[in-house]
Amino acid sequence: MEKRLKYRLITGKDDSDFCERISKLMEDGYKVYGSPSVTYNGKDVIAAQAVILPESPNNDVKCGVKNKGVERIEKS
Repeated sequence: MEKRLKYRLITGKDDSDFCERISKLMEDGYKVYGSPSVTYNGKDVIAAQAVILPESPNNDVKCGVKNKGVERIEKS
């Protein structure tokens, strides 16, 4: 079984394929994180959307934010 990343930044041309990629990840348990970003490369609109995999009891390592920094919290 392939290890699923807890955080992914999906980028690509802003079209139906991009939307399908995000929709598929959501079906697989990912949640969108923050607002999408778009830019123009002179030819196409390029979109970016962060997605996260919510924590579950099966995760080996949990990530948290403390004092405006990132800390690593080991599963007990």
